[in-house]
Amino acid sequence: MIPQKKYIKIGDNKNRIKLLLKELVLEPRVKALDWSKITKQTPNMKIGYPGQHLASLVTGMEGVRTGARGDDLEDGTEIKSCSRVDQLDNCRDCKKKLLRIEERCPHCGSENINRMNDSKWLFAVKSEQELQLLTQTIDRIFLTISDYPDYDSGNFETIRFQAFEIWNNEPRHKNFSIIMENYYRKIFLEHIKRNPNKTPAPKNFWPYSYQFYLCNPVKVFEAIVEKANDNPSIDIKQLVSPDADRATLIPEPMPTSLLNLEELKILSNPDNQYTIEAQIKNGKSFNDLVSIASMKSINKGKLKEVLPFINQSARELLSLRDTDKIAEEKQKYKRR
Repeated sequence: MIPQKKYIKIGDNKNRIKLLLKELVLEPRVKALDWSKITKQTPNMKIGYPGQHLASLVTGMEGVRTGARGDDLEDGTEIKSCSRVDQLDNCRDCKKKLLRIEERCPHCGSENINRMNDSKWLFAVKSEQELQLLTQTIDRIFLTISDYPDYDSGNFETIRFQAFEIWNNEPRHKNFSIIMENYYRKIFLEHIKRNPNKTPAPKNFWPYSYQFYLCNPVKVFEAIVEKANDNPSIDIKQLVSPDADRATLIPEPMPTSLLNLEELKILSNPDNQYTIEAQIKNGKSFNDLVSIASMKSINKGKLKEVLPFINQSARELLSLRDTDKIAEEKQKYKRR
């Protein structure tokens, strides 16, 4: 999990990342927000190509001038980006769309707004060759995301940028390859067999999901932007050196709020006490966890108090969920 140093050519990464976010993402977004008030068009900052620029600065590696048609970085790294910032929202009453900057529905005046937060990474795997490329040939999957760290409290003034890495050929990241292979075998091929004229939807890889954490992603970058809507201020919280051995990085802790009852019962099995006990918090005991798991449903509040997160060792006790269900791409766009 050591990046190939011969490809690390970009220096002064921290300063350049700040400048990139400022000039390529944040300043254009502030202007777009102002124009959005007049035009009522979305100011959504498409993170695809800016995400590739960001990946180059975080990894210190240049691209290979292929756009979306080849390797994203010189070492072959695959970059995927998603943004949950400035998504279009929905009115719960009249069901129509509205902008993130609008506090009430412009169609019916309702304040009953469903603020969307569901952007995800998309992986298209359409052949055995593409599957092998994504899960074996390519060593590193680089995932960028922009979102609101205080989304639950309705704070849309603060934006967070993060980058995670998954190394396909390392045992602790093996679940990513399993997820992609399951998609290709169970969804893509089965769908084509049933209806060769319809294109299967790509694989949705959801940030902060159960499956995401079971892949043991390691965070290599995080920046918080305050006053993002008018006077952005960038604070880089984490930036892993481009040549650092990723094997020394601790994967992201997984919130236990994502667990279902069967998974919690596995963790509370006496055979797993040694693995779990060291992660118990607030002076609680393993027996407290056993008590929570014995109920008909999980008391999320109590669980958070006893065992808020689980580490890589605990996740090795769990299995991936079978989330592969056949779905087609949405019907063709119609204006009316």
